[in-house]
Order: sequence, then C-alpha cells, then structure tokens
Amino acid sequence: MADPGISVTGVLTRIVLSVLLVLVTFNPSGTSLLHWLATPPVAITPGKAVAGLLLAIGWILCLRTAFVALGRWGMLLGLGFFATLVWLLVDRDWLSVDGAAIVWVAETIVGLLLGIGLSWSLLRAKATGQIEVQ
Repeated sequence: MADPGISVTGVLTRIVLSVLLVLVTFNPSGTSLLHWLATPPVAITPGKAVAGLLLAIGWILCLRTAFVALGRWGMLLGLGFFATLVWLLVDRDWLSVDGAAIVWVAETIVGLLLGIGLSWSLLRAKATGQIEVQ
C-alpha cells in the first residue's frame, strides 16, 4: 500500500506550482495575466475570463490552505525569515536588488511561502504523527 504522507517530490511540486501561480499572475518581464488583460482588446474575452478564473481558484486554494496550515504567526515568521535571508544575501553582495530584481525576489518569496503552507500540515503530521483535521 502506498504511503499517503508527503515526499520531497511532493513538497517541491507544491513549491514550484505556487511560484508559477505567482509569476503567471504578474511578473516584470511583461508576460503575465495582468499584462495580457491590459493588451488590446482590453475587453474581457473568453480566454482571458477562463485564465483569470483559473488563477483566482489557484490563489484562493493556496492562500486559504497556507493560512490554515501556518496561521498568522507562521506566515509572519516565514516572511521574516525570507526577508532576513534576502538582507543577508544583499549585505554579502551575493544578491543585487536593483530595478526589477527586487520584484522577482519578492514574488519568489511569496510563492515559497505559499508552497510551504500547502505542504506544512503533511510535513507536521510526518514529523509528529499528529494529523490536523478541520
């Protein structure tokens, strides 16, 4: 029987999909849903409506799951950790946050937090043996 728990592949898949959700919604390269919505024709077309609804569903699913799993304090601590990590990398001159780079970094952090939030309940159950039910 397969283990219904979590795996490294499962966690990485959730993180990658969460980062993609954030970057497909908006990114500085000009190839995102928000850029597509602003291009002529500006009117809502069926393709734009389907894409917008799919992204809205993804955002609601990710945000709700992450907030339930991590809670307010967990989200704040995660954000604080990643902000401090970026600060360290900038201070050591390993990362430059000039221009659009800071937007890429911020969006990646949001995606990482969402991905970790999607996996958190399963990771905690694996580590402690306690299952979270709501």
